[in-house]
Amino acid sequence: MNEELELVIDACKEGMDSAIVHLEKQLLNIRAGKASPAMLGSVFVDYYGSQTPLGQVANVAAPDARTITVTPWEKGMITEIEKGIMYANLGLNPMNNGESVIINVPALTEERRIDLAKQSKSEGEDAKIGVRNDRKTAMNDLKKLGLSEDLLKTSEEEVQELTNAYIAKIDKIVTVKEAEIMKV
Repeated sequence: MNEELELVIDACKEGMDSAIVHLEKQLLNIRAGKASPAMLGSVFVDYYGSQTPLGQVANVAAPDARTITVTPWEKGMITEIEKGIMYANLGLNPMNNGESVIINVPALTEERRIDLAKQSKSEGEDAKIGVRNDRKTAMNDLKKLGLSEDLLKTSEEEVQELTNAYIAKIDKIVTVKEAEIMKV
């Protein structure tokens, strides 16, 4: 019986951990005004007929806070890389110098910063929903185990404490991201 109980709680923890990992991935895509190679993580390029992630056909670097350079391993890929960046609809304008693609990352306006902060808060809410769904699943699974009332109540409290801890973690992650976005 205790083994089943541990399985339910472990499954709950795993689900909540994956919600945190997903949130962190989503927040990486929200740029905070500082150039980062991660900003191009969603870019795919046509590499001999197949869609390939940018990182697999070029070296992506951020030499300073306002510039991203993309140096392809094959010079013939420069135009495909430019197209890929444009199609990704990131609001960035790539320029090529014959050797590499250079992207100047514009400074964010106050209005855009507020929008990005709202977007990160929304991602946080989505993560909280995921955590709450994991809690609901765990609570239902606990009830199906046919535990004694005391053990059921103790287990439900443990799941609720887990939920509270993960929600606090999500709030902290989102607060840090919002501060990063709003910093000029």
